[in-house]
Amino acid sequence: MSGSDNPYNGSFGNQMSATASFGAQPESAPAAGSYITDTTTANFGKDVIEESRRQPVLVDFWAPWCGPCKQLTPVLEKVVNDAKGRVKLVKMNIDDHPSIAGQLGIQSIPAVIAFVNGRPADGFMGAVPESQINQFIDRIAGPAGADEAAEIEAVLGEATELLAAGNINEAAQLYAAVMQADPENAKAIAGMAECMIAANQHARARETLADLPEALAKDAGIQAVLKKLEQIEEARKLGDPIALERELAANPDDHEARLKLAKILNVEGRRDEAAEHLLSIMRKDRTFDDDGARRQLLQFFEVWGFKDPATVAARRKLSAMLFS
Repeated sequence: MSGSDNPYNGSFGNQMSATASFGAQPESAPAAGSYITDTTTANFGKDVIEESRRQPVLVDFWAPWCGPCKQLTPVLEKVVNDAKGRVKLVKMNIDDHPSIAGQLGIQSIPAVIAFVNGRPADGFMGAVPESQINQFIDRIAGPAGADEAAEIEAVLGEATELLAAGNINEAAQLYAAVMQADPENAKAIAGMAECMIAANQHARARETLADLPEALAKDAGIQAVLKKLEQIEEARKLGDPIALERELAANPDDHEARLKLAKILNVEGRRDEAAEHLLSIMRKDRTFDDDGARRQLLQFFEVWGFKDPATVAARRKLSAMLFS
């Protein structure tokens, strides 16, 4: 699935747009090469010590006469530029500025020292291969994508809170932004479908979840949204909830009407009431529909999620009923 043909990238409620970006790429993202600079003894504190409090800084100690330095420098610059801001590279000519290298006890070059939070953290010497430099940066700055993954999780958490609060369009904007960064993010796909359901765009939600790669389609969150759609479609066929309530007022033991009403209340978001109707059936007749009320309640739990307050409350009541 590519970003260009995602259904998530269009408008949502005529308002949705991807408003967040990931992977340290702001509007004025630095061009390749701006991750690399030269420094002097006078500027070392600003260029290295202060800067390393914001991100790791690699210091390349070199000299014009050093053959291995000429081998290492282009490889080092390439890896730093490929890292796109995870680290910075500061080069120091020790012929012109020998004092810092002397203070650090550097006796041969090329030598690369990584500074983190104002202090030397690690280093290597010699013209090492590109793969080893990549491993060094991963060790200092964390694996590539770690910051982006953390940012995506934070945005997904915010989107979930917005959706729960009824801010559908704002939630959809964040889910769309995640999809721009990670087109096969299962949480974002499920969340976008939830936004569509909340906006009464059920057919579009089902289209969103159609034709996903097999592994993605099996994701528990996506399966839960599909079950929710099935419950909505079923509830539409069950009749008028007011008429069902009248039937129950006349005959509280009409378990069929109570089961139908529970399904309708569930899709209306009245989860506690839906659960209570099913528990009421169980208290009176566990044999009804071959213990159908309990089976239906468990299906609700799958869609609501393990930590949902309605799930927690109903599970507690169900356990008390089954094991008392």
